[in-house]
Amino acid sequence: MSTSLPGGTITPAAGLTLTRMGYGAMQLAGPGVFGPPKDPDTAVAVLRAAVDAGVTHIDTADFYGPTVVNELIREALHPYPAELRIVTKVGCRRGPDGSWNLVRDPAELRKQVHENLEHLGVEALDVVNLRFGTQAGPDDESVAESFSALAELREEGLIRHLGLSTVTSAQLTEAQGIAPVVTVQNHYNLAHREDDALVDRCAAEGIMYVPYFPLGGFTPLQSRALSDVSARLGASPQQVALAWLLRRSPAIALIPGTSSVGHLRENLAAAGLELPEGAGVELDGIGVGRG
Repeated sequence: MSTSLPGGTITPAAGLTLTRMGYGAMQLAGPGVFGPPKDPDTAVAVLRAAVDAGVTHIDTADFYGPTVVNELIREALHPYPAELRIVTKVGCRRGPDGSWNLVRDPAELRKQVHENLEHLGVEALDVVNLRFGTQAGPDDESVAESFSALAELREEGLIRHLGLSTVTSAQLTEAQGIAPVVTVQNHYNLAHREDDALVDRCAAEGIMYVPYFPLGGFTPLQSRALSDVSARLGASPQQVALAWLLRRSPAIALIPGTSSVGHLRENLAAAGLELPEGAGVELDGIGVGRG
């Protein structure tokens, strides 16, 4: 295995160190993140290539597929390298039609944790993110009952660390009153900057912030600006967007997803892309909804 560490590492809690450039395994499932992949051998190859490149941070969920992605991770990587950390998510079920159904009552969350344990083939989960909000973004629902259920599983030794996904700063505060939070996974990128203050808060409090949709929500004008900077730097827009996120805050860790080994290597190369000061300022100007 390579000893390189793409983008360096981040340590949001004692006993938890991950590469800032991770890998998001969602795209390994079939179309719509439902059913098996067309080429399971390639999916296995992508996972092994990520670990061989030095990635120690793999993001997944048992509702990807469902079960498909976790079973692929187990097939490709089990027994797991000692330094590998698998971050999973609970709070959702897939319907027979592929629908995404949020389910967060305590008994259901306990069942989902045990399913993750079984399909990944582990005795304890490294990190479990509790999914809140909707497809449209965070809401103001209390996280107390659901997060308390996961905190109990942490006390039982089935979970090592807890995180949140699609939440507000107020929900983070509420959760912290119940158990330590090591990661927040929200929608954030060059164009979608509503979480700027939360990113800064996470950095100040030693919480890892993991943005999803690194290229989602761009207007045509913003996409053109990103493409112009990318062309000058001799890099792809995806690489520049990822490099900007790493530059944005030391709290940020990335989980770009792909089902291609070539695309995986392109994403990982973004960790070494230096953004000149002028390009950084120009990219900062793309942001909307800051604050």
